[in-house]
Amino acid sequence: MTQHPVIFAHRGASGTHPENTMAAFEAAAKLGAGGIELDVQVTKDGEIVIIHDETVNRTTNGQGFIQRMTYKEVAGLDAGSWFDTTFAGEKVPTLDEFFTWASGNELQINIELKTNKVPYHGIEQKVLELIEDYRMRGRVIISSFNLDSVRRVIELDPYIAVAGLVWRIPREAVMNAKKLGLTALHTQVSFALSEYGKAAVNSGILLRLYTINEKREWMRVKESGMPIEAIITDFPERFL
Repeated sequence: MTQHPVIFAHRGASGTHPENTMAAFEAAAKLGAGGIELDVQVTKDGEIVIIHDETVNRTTNGQGFIQRMTYKEVAGLDAGSWFDTTFAGEKVPTLDEFFTWASGNELQINIELKTNKVPYHGIEQKVLELIEDYRMRGRVIISSFNLDSVRRVIELDPYIAVAGLVWRIPREAVMNAKKLGLTALHTQVSFALSEYGKAAVNSGILLRLYTINEKREWMRVKESGMPIEAIITDFPERFL
């Protein structure tokens, strides 16, 4: 498993394109990535949009919290120029728009629910409904740092693939994963190479590593012999 991990493009090919835009997703597909990781938030009027931060400030030409903006307001923003003027006019896509595009390929899709700061009541149900509408069940992994959100997904759909997100090396990560019945954790290299990473693997839990951008970092893991199911990277071209 360590020899041939699935390569997920983190927020698309975000090392060379504006993150979480269709340009980044299309580039990842052209490069040959096996999967795409993306983040979802909810607008004031209930639209699921693909953007990492709780505000539009960093990655668009606008200002404000997603939860206080309508979809029309978000859709009117430029989400490309901040990265490079050649991407001027790129928009914040909806999950609906992404699934329409993804229906034409076979990429795996990791949807991160950004509920660790804003709870977004009902986001789990909305995402699951879209997955069902587009028949994406077999290709999607839902992940979150918010274990309550992960729990709600499991309660709503016990058979959908889910994963817990782990920051640094929390000693309770494996215990929490077992309580929820998780079969996968998304972690940093430091966790994977720790005693807790070994405990996770020994418990039958798959590890997917984020965000690996340097080959030497991957070589540390590879040389350790730790089995890794996937790499999540801003630069998929470096690992293909």
